[in-house]
Amino acid sequence: MRPRLRLTLVAAVSAATLAACASTPPPPPPPPGAAGPSGRVLRDWRSIITSPDRDRYNRRDAAWTLALQQARRQPGSGDLDGLGDLIDPAAARPGVIPPVGDYRCRTVKLGSQGGEAGLGYVVYDWFACRIEQTPNGLKFSKLTGSQRPSGLLFPETGRRMVMLGSVALAAEPPANSYGQHPDRDLVAVLERIGERRWRLVLPWPQNESNLDLIDLVPA
Repeated sequence: MRPRLRLTLVAAVSAATLAACASTPPPPPPPPGAAGPSGRVLRDWRSIITSPDRDRYNRRDAAWTLALQQARRQPGSGDLDGLGDLIDPAAARPGVIPPVGDYRCRTVKLGSQGGEAGLGYVVYDWFACRIEQTPNGLKFSKLTGSQRPSGLLFPETGRRMVMLGSVALAAEPPANSYGQHPDRDLVAVLERIGERRWRLVLPWPQNESNLDLIDLVPA
């Protein structure tokens, strides 16, 4: 083959290859429930959540509205005005994934399931909490106090993770099941609301309030 003809063919093949690469979009990320690049299964919380908790999750905006209305017009316990972004429904920031480690946490209950007769809010003291890495993903646990929620954190968006868990009471061992005891189940949304501050939002909890917030800062 003549040198000039050989160079012409090589250039044509290279141009065709580049055009094919440019026109082929990158593969989409694996959907929840599919295997990721490492082969690990990405779980989807929507296939696990119970119907009652799905309803609570879908109505969380209504929980915010009612709970804040009650908190602002009914007497309460603690410093409501000092909570800052914790009680701002629109305070979520990008970069929600929390670092693993020990945290200080406090529970804030907003609204009253007893209507106008109950306290509009209760701000509790700080307790010990933890975020840990497990084979099933990140797990939140409240380690001290009479009500100790815990659960797995599922990816949702860059500003939100969803937690499915349950609550241990008094001297009970840590809660480690979901869907087995409906009266203890909970659904929560994790959001980052500061440089080193997160919150768990629990809409329509089983008892007392209409919205629970768990304030989280690294210990």
